[in-house]
Amino acid sequence: MDKLVIPFIELKETLVKILIRNGFNPEKADQCASVFAENSLDGVYSHGVNRFPRFIRYIQKGYVKADAEPELVHQSGALEQWNGNLGPGPLNAILATERVMELASKYGMGLVGLAHTNHWMRGGYYGWKAAKRGYIFIGWTNTMPNMPAWGAKNPKLGNNPVVFAIPYLDQAIVLDMAMSQYSFGKMEEKQLTGEKLPTPGGFDKEGYLTDDPGEILETWRSLPIGYWKGSAFSLMLDILVTVLSGGLSTAEIGKKEDEYGVSQVFIAIDPRKLTNYPAVQNTLEATITDLKESNLINENSPVRYPGEKVLQIRQENLGSGIPIDQRIWEEICRL
Repeated sequence: MDKLVIPFIELKETLVKILIRNGFNPEKADQCASVFAENSLDGVYSHGVNRFPRFIRYIQKGYVKADAEPELVHQSGALEQWNGNLGPGPLNAILATERVMELASKYGMGLVGLAHTNHWMRGGYYGWKAAKRGYIFIGWTNTMPNMPAWGAKNPKLGNNPVVFAIPYLDQAIVLDMAMSQYSFGKMEEKQLTGEKLPTPGGFDKEGYLTDDPGEILETWRSLPIGYWKGSAFSLMLDILVTVLSGGLSTAEIGKKEDEYGVSQVFIAIDPRKLTNYPAVQNTLEATITDLKESNLINENSPVRYPGEKVLQIRQENLGSGIPIDQRIWEEICRL
């Protein structure tokens, strides 16, 4: 597979131009392009450049409304419900993240339920954004049905990614994970490169566990994390996001021709309002230090805290450029 190395600025400027041609004003184009470019900078290509052509197709199909604005439909103290009006998922998610931080500053914590929005790309983006500003962040989204319940064959659950983030030193500890062993974006990335998954990630047509991403993408039988536990976790996230946002459930999204109109929840907590706030960073450092003192199975594979590797990849890609599959880059340039 041929890879091109594209500087961050060139990538972002290219995406901005394409977004403007597809109905975005310059300010929104710059903001949205930043999400795709920064996800790629952090090594999450599956929800960065690799996903961008599909995002443009969804705009052209009318699933994503480039000029739509989210609106507040209900407020009760620190709890708000918003209608995303099928606007661009990354822009709606940025607004919701900013809003929960404002609510947390006022009330100690804030929650925004966002209905009728679109794919936010990489949930960790919003966790990093909030944590770098000093807030604890929890957020999740539902999806179209793409994972079977434990013990079933056909997909009824979404893989419903969830994000936890907490400020740590001048960076953050950020967990961003789907309820399936691998996100569909990651499996698509592995299929593109012709690689197998590191561990089995779903079932083939005969019902056997497989590490072949192509077979899983064909059957839509992804493997829930923790087997029955991931299945239950997914269901609870879907129920909660539907109740808190007033939006569509995974089952209702599954009636559409494609994945759009999803529901999301954003929660921020201001730790500076806690009585133990002065001791929080010492507690985190002690926890991470203890983790790093683990007896390793392989001396060349250190134990990392969630988000730690992102910092390394970010610096490497800033210095040497972002590696992009040539076929993806050529497709983007044709948009």
